Amino acid sequence: MENIAEIEFRGIEENIEYKNIINQVLEECFKTENLKNLNVYMSIILTTPEEIRKLNKEYRNIDRETDVLSFPMFEKSEIENLVNYVSNGAEALGDIVISIDRVKDQAIEYGHSFERELSYMVVHGFYHIMGEDHIEEKDKIIMREKEENVLNKLNIKR
Repeated sequence: MENIAEIEFRGIEENIEYKNIINQVLEECFKTENLKNLNVYMSIILTTPEEIRKLNKEYRNIDRETDVLSFPMFEKSEIENLVNYVSNGAEALGDIVISIDRVKDQAIEYGHSFERELSYMVVHGFYHIMGEDHIEEKDKIIMREKEENVLNKLNIKR
């Protein structure tokens, strides 16, 4: 497996299980979206509710905790052109910030495993980085289908 994820633990203890889940999910995301041959990676920050609230306020002017934030480095059209882009070093596609406490709480709330919820947060963040959105219903349907496709390939069920 190539180094497609740079994982940082901010305010929480490092956890090999979390790293394994993230790497497995991103590996399938990259494979599904034909990014495997590009010199790109994603930065994943696992953090606390307080830290994600601070970032949400700073970057989105929303003063509340959330489960996942995505910060893309490219526009959707630029990602499609990365195939033709030659770089001397690996390019970051973007940053995904995930509140581990929210993952735990939502796994219980939705009645599925921690692995499924963390996997969903990663794939959800990935598709935001790739330029997908879910504001309008038609876009939400497309994004959800892509997310479920990746999770199904990994046999990660609700």
